Amino acid sequence: MPRLESIPAFYQSVRSAFPDIAAKADGKYFDDWGDPLPQFEYSWFHSLANALNAQMNKGIAPSDHLPLFTLISDALEDCSAEVRNCIDVSFVENLFWQVPSDKAEGYWQQLPNPLKQLYLQFHRRAPA
Repeated sequence: MPRLESIPAFYQSVRSAFPDIAAKADGKYFDDWGDPLPQFEYSWFHSLANALNAQMNKGIAPSDHLPLFTLISDALEDCSAEVRNCIDVSFVENLFWQVPSDKAEGYWQQLPNPLKQLYLQFHRRAPA
């Protein structure tokens, strides 16, 4: 993946690679925020985390979303501070919100280490 300098470029790369979960995130975004505003992409990653949380709560296999987690984790290797902050604050900090531990466990086990580290830095513990 080429160096990601901007949140809009990161947003487009995720949308194009994962249109199904992106559509679910769009629905969550609309429910929470209404029509997209300029520079909405940062908030959209919060909606992406919420869409994934809904998938966890439905019992969807973690392996279904491992490629997405891998893409996001790989982006951390070569991205701007702006994109890193978006991944950390808008996406990772919102993962596992209101997901019971039995449904979060498999996702946590498969979550790439860079994303786990961001999660632990903020929450100070694995999802419970």
